[in-house]
Parts: sequence; structure tokens; C-alpha cells
Amino acid sequence: MTHVTWSPDSQTEDLDDKFLQLITVHDRDFQRYSIEHKIYFQPVDDDEVERLELQHQVFNKAFDDRLIFPPLPSDNPKKILDCGHGTGAWAVEVAEQYPQCEVGPHTTPPTLSFANHCVKVIGVDISPQMSPDYAPDNLWFQVDDLNRPFTFPSNHFDLVHSRMQATGIDRARWLSYIWDIKRVLKPGGWVQMVEMYFNVQSDNGSLTEDHALRQWSTKFMQSLNDTKDLRVGTRLRDLMVAAGMDQVDVKMIPLPLSGWSSDPRARDIGAANLECTKQLLSALALYPMTQRLRMPYEEFQRMISRAQEEAGRPGLKAYFPL
Repeated sequence: MTHVTWSPDSQTEDLDDKFLQLITVHDRDFQRYSIEHKIYFQPVDDDEVERLELQHQVFNKAFDDRLIFPPLPSDNPKKILDCGHGTGAWAVEVAEQYPQCEVGPHTTPPTLSFANHCVKVIGVDISPQMSPDYAPDNLWFQVDDLNRPFTFPSNHFDLVHSRMQATGIDRARWLSYIWDIKRVLKPGGWVQMVEMYFNVQSDNGSLTEDHALRQWSTKFMQSLNDTKDLRVGTRLRDLMVAAGMDQVDVKMIPLPLSGWSSDPRARDIGAANLECTKQLLSALALYPMTQRLRMPYEEFQRMISRAQEEAGRPGLKAYFPL
């Protein structure tokens, strides 16, 4: 696991050029390294930053503004790892929420030494393109492929956070990925995982195979089936237990694609999610469908346009299991 660590405010170490190279497909920018190594097939451009920021806001609503679910020690966590930080939105908010840094000889990122800094939160992602220009002093970002064994020392973190990694973690990697998480947790530490099942469903059974949303789900999962497990959210409990974790608590919630619900809270979440959903349908599927399934771009556009219209149709009552 070869890594590069840096702070947005201090050019600690120049990033290897291989991580910065982009390719453009149908006017969207992708990280060349991820595409060539089949790591990550989503864009890394400004439009994707906007989508991920919207998604973070939707998740905050869905989780009642709780960034951390587990009951962490009253004296605050000392070290937190964010796996697949994306835009860094979650990591930044957590670092601001817990500003105190651990004082001691092991407060810098593993194998690297930085004067006058201490580390509280470490964010790891294969793509540096979407990292924020500013971050709190107690937050460091690291470029790494999470599909490789962790290089962090054992018994190191109080909390490991992993969210929306189904499109990045290889399907054969999941058990060892969770084993790695367990190894780097301190005794009594916690892991918090959130995954979306990308099979659009309907609350009233109105979604049929003729709907573009259903076709999107089928084709999207088919496009990545050889390398990613987009159903992993349904297996997290079993994987955690198999990795030897205890006190495993798993909950599935329906994430409405739009504000169709009669429940005020769910309606508010869905209304906030509609624009994010429209962007997600295109961004997640553009490369996998047009380049891996060889779907003609015009056909892809027609399907996306129909799916986006259906997502906002109140009578359809569609949702993603989260």
C-alpha cells in the first residue's frame, strides 16, 4: 500500500503524477489511475464534488445530523480514520467537532514526520482531485488504494468510518477489508459503515421492469459485477461477524428518491435528495455503462433522462435501501 500524505495548507509532499492524471469521457473527468486499475469508475470533477456535497447533506438529514453513531469514550476519540473520504466533507466536520489533538510521539501519519502538527483524523482516498483546499489542522489526507492491505499499525484508531465504498472496494476484498479495519482499531474501538444497495425499489410496488429506474439498476449492477459487489450493504452484518467483531448493530432505512412520503421527516429527506439522485443516476453509471457495457451514449442519455423524470414522480414512491 504505497501512500502519499499531505495537508491542504502545507505542501508536505508532492503527489505522484500518476494520481493526478485525468481522462475525459463524454465531458466528465475521471482519474486515469483508478480507471486503468479498475478501482473507481466515478468522475472526479467539480460536478462530482457538487453531487457528493449534496449527498453528504442528505445523509446528515437522514442521520439526524449525527456524524458518529457509536458511543465513543467521554474523553473523546484520539484518532479517527475515514476510508474513502471523497470531498472530505465528513472528515472535515468530524475534525472540527473534535478539535483537540492527541499529544505524543505517534501523532503524525505512519512512516512520515511533520513538524508542528498533530493528527486527529486521517482521510484516505485513491483520488486527491476532490479533496478540499482547506482542512482543520488536525485533519490529514492520504492517497491510498483501500484494496491493498492497510499499512497503519495495529490497535491505532478509536473509530474507523467507511461510507459508500461499494463502487470502490473489489468484490473479493470485502472480508479482508473489514479484517484490516478490525486490526487497526484499538481494543474497544468502533467501526461505522454505510452502504447503499443500488437496486431502486418502490414503497407501493409500482416500480416495474418497464421503468427506466429498474433498467438503470439492472444495467449498473451488471456493468460492475465482475469487479465490485454492489449488494454488499445487505451482507455487512455477516462480514463483520465473520471478521470477529462483536456488538454488531445493522439497520436498513429507505432513502426516498424524492419528496413523495406522507411522513414529514421522510418527505423532507426525499425532497432534499431529488437533485442528488438525478446527478447520481448519471455520474455513477456514465463510465460503467458506456465504456464497460458499450451502451451507445445516445441510448444512455435517453435512459437517464427517463430515470430522472421517474425519480421525481410522486406516485412511483421509489427509494434506495440504505
